[in-house]
Amino acid sequence: MADLATEAPHPPAEPEAPVDPADWTCPAPLRDQPVVVMGHGGGGALSAELVEQVFAPAYGNPTLAALADSAVLDLGGARLAFSTDSYVVRPLFFPGGSLGDLAVNGTVNDLAMSGARPAYLSTAFILEEGVELDVVARVARAVGAAARAAGVTVATGDTKVVESGHGDGVYVTTAGVGLVPDGVDIRPQRARPGDAVIVSGPIGLHGVAIMSVREGLEFGVEIASDTAPLGDLVAAMLAVTKDIHVLRDPTRGGLGASLNEIARASGTGVRLRERAVPVPDEVANACGFLGLDPLYVANEGRLVAFVPPEHAEAVLAAMRAHPHGAGATLIGECVADHPGMVVVATGLGGTRVLDLPLGEQLPRIC
Repeated sequence: MADLATEAPHPPAEPEAPVDPADWTCPAPLRDQPVVVMGHGGGGALSAELVEQVFAPAYGNPTLAALADSAVLDLGGARLAFSTDSYVVRPLFFPGGSLGDLAVNGTVNDLAMSGARPAYLSTAFILEEGVELDVVARVARAVGAAARAAGVTVATGDTKVVESGHGDGVYVTTAGVGLVPDGVDIRPQRARPGDAVIVSGPIGLHGVAIMSVREGLEFGVEIASDTAPLGDLVAAMLAVTKDIHVLRDPTRGGLGASLNEIARASGTGVRLRERAVPVPDEVANACGFLGLDPLYVANEGRLVAFVPPEHAEAVLAAMRAHPHGAGATLIGECVADHPGMVVVATGLGGTRVLDLPLGEQLPRIC
C-alpha cells in the first residue's frame, strides 16, 4: 500500500460554470416528433402546429386560413356556416351525456360560434368488429334525441366497420350546416381592445366528469358533463346586438386554449380576473387533487364571448335569462397591452401568463 503521506495531492476542483436558463430543455414531449403523439389531438400548441405545418399547406385556401370553429361560405346568395368534427370519447357514456350527445352538440355549437342557426347534420359511424349492437343502438338513440333537442335534422350518414383491435368500439364524425343572419360577422380576428370577455357558465365540468368515470375517482359528489346545444343562446345574444365580435366554445384545451387562440388571431391581449372565473367547488377540488388547472379543462356546453363594452351589460342580461347562460359572468377584457398574450390577475394581487397548453391534460374527452 502506498504511503499516504507521499501521494500527490488532488488538484483543486474547478468552479462550476453558471447555469444558463436558456440551455434548459424539457425532455417530453418533443416538439419535433417524427410521429403523431396524443398531444397532437389535445387542442393546444401541438394541435396548432399539426394544422399549420401539415394540413394548411396541403389545402391552402383563404377560406381555411381563418381557422375558425366553422367556415362561413357564400353559396347561391346565402351565407352558410359549415363545420365537421370527429368524436372519440372514452368512455362512451358518462354522467350528463354520451358520445351521441357530444357528436350533435359539438358540431351544433361550432356552427353557432359563427352566429349561424344550425339546420342539418350528417353522421358517420366507425364501428369496431365485436362491439355490441345494443351499444351502437344506444349511441344512435342519443344522437337522435340530441338532434331533436337542438332543433336540427340528421339528413344523411355513413357506416364503416374495422377489424377487431383496430378501433375502440364506436367513433362518430358529424358535419353540419347552418344559415348566418345578415349583418353578423363573428370571428376571432374581430376582437378589439375594450371588448368585455364573458363566459356563459361554470367551467371544467365536462373534463372532470369524464375523468371521474374513466379513472374510477370519487370526489364526494357526482360531477355531470355540461354538454348542451348553444344555438338558441347565441340567437338570444344576437337579438340584443348583431355586433358581437367573437364567440368560441372552449372544448379541448379549455378556456385557456380558446382565449390564447383569439388573442393570437386578433393581435390583441386578454386580461382575466382569476376570482371572477366561475369554477365550481367540485371542479376546483378535483383539479387541486389531481394537479390540473381548471382553465385548461374541457367544456362541452359553454361559450366565451368578446362583446363591445357598450353592449356588454345587455348581452350579459340576455344570456342570464336563458337556461344555458344562467351562470354567465364577466371575467375580463380585451386589451392593447401584451398583444397575442393572455394574463391572469390573481387573487393575491399578482399576474401570471396563461399560455397555450402544449396538449390536453386529459386526452380523448370529446
